[in-house]
Amino acid sequence: MRFFSNPRFFSAALLSSMLTLAVAFVTPARTPQGKSAGYAGMGFEVDGSEADVAEVVRAVAEDTIIHGTYVYENEKILKGAEAAQASAYFGAWTGPGRAFYKVLKGAVAPRHFKDSNDAGTIAIRYVVQAQGESKTHLWIVAVFLENASRKASSSDGTIESSEFKEIQDRLRQIQAQEHETAELIRKRQEEDEQKAALLHQSQDETAAIDSAESNVKDLEARLHALRQQVEVRVVSEGTELKSAPFRSAAKMQSLRAGSELVILILTPSWYGVETPDGHRGWLLRDQVEALP
Repeated sequence: MRFFSNPRFFSAALLSSMLTLAVAFVTPARTPQGKSAGYAGMGFEVDGSEADVAEVVRAVAEDTIIHGTYVYENEKILKGAEAAQASAYFGAWTGPGRAFYKVLKGAVAPRHFKDSNDAGTIAIRYVVQAQGESKTHLWIVAVFLENASRKASSSDGTIESSEFKEIQDRLRQIQAQEHETAELIRKRQEEDEQKAALLHQSQDETAAIDSAESNVKDLEARLHALRQQVEVRVVSEGTELKSAPFRSAAKMQSLRAGSELVILILTPSWYGVETPDGHRGWLLRDQVEALP
């Protein structure tokens, strides 16, 4: 039980157990090719199209950082890596999907590689494989190749999981931006549709108003024509309103010039009319004129 008294040994054992458990829940992937057959790496199922995931993986492969490892205790970020088109250690990838590489030379005993005690090269391979329109399988393998012995040490899983976290964070950020952009476009489309509906409604209302105004004008014209047909006005001051259509008929009252009368009866020579105050009588046709 001596190893439990050593905190560093106990922490390393605990981390190794946790990573072993984590890998157990990762979807199994195809057996790696070439010299890397002994280092299976880690596989991940990613929500996103192959094109989107590949673009993010490319960016991470070019970010100059080996995530999840370091050399010196006072500097926990290991920089200086370069993207590569291929890797002499891994060999050419001939399986399905697309492969990307990141290489850092001159690393001295980097952390989280098993039995790494010399200077050497860290090589990471990412394989992106489509699993459907919106699902992608990502396979990450990290190894450390010592310069002197040419011995290859596999990662304990920290590098693969850290690289994946960086990829996942960037992918989620892009997806969040795409979602935000889609929401903005949707809202703008809704606003445009509302504006179009309001414009259409305004046009309909304007057309209705124009139609109503046209109807009013038409009614006014018809009313004016009707008034000209049924209304007249007195021509001369003191015109006598007769009780019957005869010159000898009794006078009912004298009418002022310009008085407007409503025609009730028409005869060849006389109009039976009604005054504004309700009196009815008769006038000769030449005693009145049509309204202007």
